[in-house]
Order: sequence, then structure tokens, then C-alpha cells
Amino acid sequence: MLTITNEDNIDLMSRYPDNYFDLAIVDPPYGLGIDGQKKSINKNSKHNRKEHTKKNWDFEIPTKNYFNELKRVSKNQIVWGGNYFTEYLHSTKAWIFWYKGQNDLTMSDGEMAWTSFNKVTRQIEINRANLIGQNTFHPTEKPIKLYKWLLSNYANEGDKILDTHLGSGSIAIACHDYGFDLTACELDKEYFDKAMQRINNHTAQIKMFQ
Repeated sequence: MLTITNEDNIDLMSRYPDNYFDLAIVDPPYGLGIDGQKKSINKNSKHNRKEHTKKNWDFEIPTKNYFNELKRVSKNQIVWGGNYFTEYLHSTKAWIFWYKGQNDLTMSDGEMAWTSFNKVTRQIEINRANLIGQNTFHPTEKPIKLYKWLLSNYANEGDKILDTHLGSGSIAIACHDYGFDLTACELDKEYFDKAMQRINNHTAQIKMFQ
């Protein structure tokens, strides 16, 4: 079941008791100001990128209260951009490095996710360049395949999943396809509406071929 709302994540989490969710997989703002971008004019195609309207939601990281609530309502957490939130997260040996396959001078080789698990650091290689040709509407969209890898390696059958920053909705599609219950929210109404349309289109197509 997918339970997705258009609301503030603190409001959502406040309704749930301690340890209600088995796993939170979240992608909060990194505080880098990269919440929109213009299309590159570089003739080299590997530098091309989708153009997204700037919305100014990426200038601050979440508060201490957000991370306290996240750890209160979930037994385990995977936090994308965890290297930007070290003041609120304890030390861990179980980092995840997503290698994006986009080596150049203007973009990072990958992203890091902090996890609460007592495991070793892992690397996953999924080329993000293939998102350029898709109808993306969110500047930090992550591939569905990436979320499916996270669910396969860090979630157990029957786990209840939480996402406090739905964004493009990729995690919802992954949870639907793999049979996980997801509770998620997105504060931005435009992102929420477009994510719901994307999710509904996907689930409708799945039903057609069942």
C-alpha cells in the first residue's frame, strides 16, 4: 500500500508512535542551493542536463528536530547526503556510495548515503545520465533501480517504509513493484501532483499487463 500526502514531514511523523516504521529511506535537502538548473550549453553531450526551475528549497539542511523525529519513528534509516548532516548523525561504517558514471569536471562522481545498519560500506553503480532523456520534473531525481537495490539489500519482507521527501516518487514505484508498504510525503504541491501522476501512470500500466 502506498500512503502519500502533501504535507510537512514533521506533521506526518508526529502522528506515528516510536519505531512504527522498519526503515526510513530519505533524501533531504543538502543545503547546496542546487534545487534548479539551466541546461548546459556544452557541446559535449555528456555534460547535457535537464532544465529545472529554481524553487529555493535547497539552501538549508533539515533541523535537529527533523533527525530526532526520523530516528524516533523508524528502527533503521538510510539518509542520502548523510555527509552533509554529520552533526546530527552518529558515526557509521555502513555508508553507501552511489557511483553515477558521470565523470567530468562539473559534477561529482557519486553521492553518499548514511545508514544506521551494522554492515560494511557498499557501492552501487547506476548511470544517472539516462535520466536526461526522460520526462523528469525534479532536479535531484534518483533512479527507480537505485531504490530497488536499497530495498533488496536493506529491507526485509513485510517492512513498513518511510520517505519524508518524496520528490519525483521513484521510491514509491520501487515499493509498489516490490510489494512494500510506503508512507511518504512531499511539501511542494507541484512536485506532489507530478509525482502522483507518475506513480498512478506506472501502477495503471502494471495492472494492464497482469
